[in-house]
Amino acid sequence: MEITSIISALFIGAAIGGLGRVVVPGRQRISMVLTILVGIGAALLGTAAATVLGVADTDGIDWLELAAQVSLAGVGVAVLSRSKSRLPA
Repeated sequence: MEITSIISALFIGAAIGGLGRVVVPGRQRISMVLTILVGIGAALLGTAAATVLGVADTDGIDWLELAAQVSLAGVGVAVLSRSKSRLPA
C-alpha cells in the first residue's frame, strides 16, 4: 500500500463520515477521528456490498455505492454517538 492510497482513504473516509454525520439528526458526541474511522469502514463495507450486488462499476458516478457508504456511515455514527451518550461520565 502506497502513501497516496492511505491519504486517499483518509480523505474519502472524512467525506463519507462527514456525510454520515449530516444524515443523522441531532448532535453527535463523537470525535472527528472516530468520524473518519467510521467513514473509512463504511466506505470499505459499502464498496464490498456494491461489488456483491454488481453495481460497483458503472459509467459515471456510482450513486448506489455512495448511498450504501453514506447509509452505513450514518448508522455507525448513530450507534457510536448513542453508546457514548449512555456511558457514565
